[in-house]
Amino acid sequence: MKKGNQEVAEKITFKNLRRLYFFALWTIAITIILSQLLIQYNLKQQLSDSKIINISGKQRMLSQRITKEVLILNFVSDASPKKEIAHVRNVLSLWQTNQNALENGSDSLAFPREKSEALSKLYAEIKPSFNIIVESVNLFISNLEQKNNAVDNQKLVQRILKNEGIFLSKMNEIVTQYDKEAHEKVTEQRTTEYWIFGFTLLVLVLEFFFIFKPTNKKIERLIAQLLSSQKKALKLAYDTEIISEIKENSVKELKSLNYAMENTLLYCRIAPDGSIIHVGEKFAKLLNYTKFSSNKTFSQILTIDEKEQLNIDRIIFEKQRSGWQGEIKILNREDQTIWLDLSMVPVMIKKDELELLIVCFNITERKKAQREVERLNIENSTEKINQQKIISSKIVENQENEQNRIAKEIHDGIGQMLTGLKFSLESINLDDKEKSAQKIEYLKKLSLDIIKGVRTATFNLMPPELSDHGIVSSIAKLTQELSKLTGKEILFYNKTDFDQRLDSLIEINIYRLTQEAINNAIKYAESTHIIVQLSHSETLLSIIVDDNGKGFDMAGVDKKRNSESGMGLLFMKERIQYINGRVFFNSIPGEGTRVTFNIPISKIEN
Repeated sequence: MKKGNQEVAEKITFKNLRRLYFFALWTIAITIILSQLLIQYNLKQQLSDSKIINISGKQRMLSQRITKEVLILNFVSDASPKKEIAHVRNVLSLWQTNQNALENGSDSLAFPREKSEALSKLYAEIKPSFNIIVESVNLFISNLEQKNNAVDNQKLVQRILKNEGIFLSKMNEIVTQYDKEAHEKVTEQRTTEYWIFGFTLLVLVLEFFFIFKPTNKKIERLIAQLLSSQKKALKLAYDTEIISEIKENSVKELKSLNYAMENTLLYCRIAPDGSIIHVGEKFAKLLNYTKFSSNKTFSQILTIDEKEQLNIDRIIFEKQRSGWQGEIKILNREDQTIWLDLSMVPVMIKKDELELLIVCFNITERKKAQREVERLNIENSTEKINQQKIISSKIVENQENEQNRIAKEIHDGIGQMLTGLKFSLESINLDDKEKSAQKIEYLKKLSLDIIKGVRTATFNLMPPELSDHGIVSSIAKLTQELSKLTGKEILFYNKTDFDQRLDSLIEINIYRLTQEAINNAIKYAESTHIIVQLSHSETLLSIIVDDNGKGFDMAGVDKKRNSESGMGLLFMKERIQYINGRVFFNSIPGEGTRVTFNIPISKIEN
């Protein structure tokens, strides 16, 4: 009973809110319509006032024009200026028409007939002067046409001039009065608009407090009640047999989707003992299933392999209650191997009556692709291992060559010079001072050559600038020495004034990479100018080696990985990976090559 009373109260409340809502909307609509009507009316009045002021100003101009034309006609030499007289008559007629419309109103010009007391008084004051001017101009024109006494015309001209000044003065007052009244109308309109605006705001505020706010609270309460009811409904659903009904409905929906499943899915329905209830059309085509094989079990039509049949029967027996999903390999009657992603779902049709829904996806192509990927991965791994072996052997070979070269330099160069130094020292005869002095000068020069040779050998092993001053000084020294030794122009630019010290292992790798890039430009590119640029940002150190050599084809080098040039590029790629950097090659045949090394500073700073 209480619930029924509450529902009735809620209906009454919503009806009242609806009435108030419609009332508020109608009120706002009426105020907007009234405001628009008032605005349009005032705009029309303003247009009328503007036209009146314009015509009033035009009257002053026309009066001056009439006076001017009369003066010209008074002194014209032509005996009968018909054209000028006709023009004066036209202007006079227009002047009279406009003045009459201003004074008495005009429907065609939308001039009001009713005027304020001030305007009526001004028009009454200006009327005598206006009439005198009209009368005088008409007499003046008649005298001209009849060629009467010119003395009378002179008097008429003086009379026109006298009243024309009075007319202009009064007309100025009329224009001023029109402007004043138009301003008062605009002020009155603005005040009215403010009142309408305030009234509209008041309606909106009242609507908010008495309609929207109560409605919002009411809706919030209803939503809370709905959420509470939903929770109760869910609890009741789980506490009753709704789950069973949902299952039955799901089975019915599955039956209604049979047509779509027949042509799109590899599916079938089987009994728990493996006998076939129904096979989808698409699945039947894949398995070559016909009505002649309907007496066979699911495993028998799925594959001809007896082991696979036993495996499928075992899965059906063990997983008929819990379901199963996995990949199976089958062999069809044409001895073709097919891979299926099979899902077995138990479905309770009726109480104690179980069916198994089999849904499959043909993943034979995917399996082939996986095997191909595995094969390629094995090939890539083998190739990478071979490359690592080649790189390792190349490193060992380079070390051996470097050791042999240094040993040869020491034996052939420094060793022979030391031997010559020994023999020269033994051959010095102190009694012969002149020859002794010559030999001592020769020994000094030989000692300098030995020192230079030792420095060159130690520079190739480990430049002292690298450990003493860092990577910038060592690269600068490297370019200077190689420029002297090869006669090529090798320049170095520290574009961003980089002066940081890095980890010793990082610095030696950067040095060797730069050395390798320069040596490649000298040895293979046949270049005459080499530029080494070093720059950095907050997180990146960049070294660019440009040459004007013959360049090379990147695609061709990639195909010839075992060649000396290809291994040199691969050696640089492998070395820069040790310091988490990246190398980029850009070469144009016939124009030159650019090698760029990028090393992250944030990872290698001390």
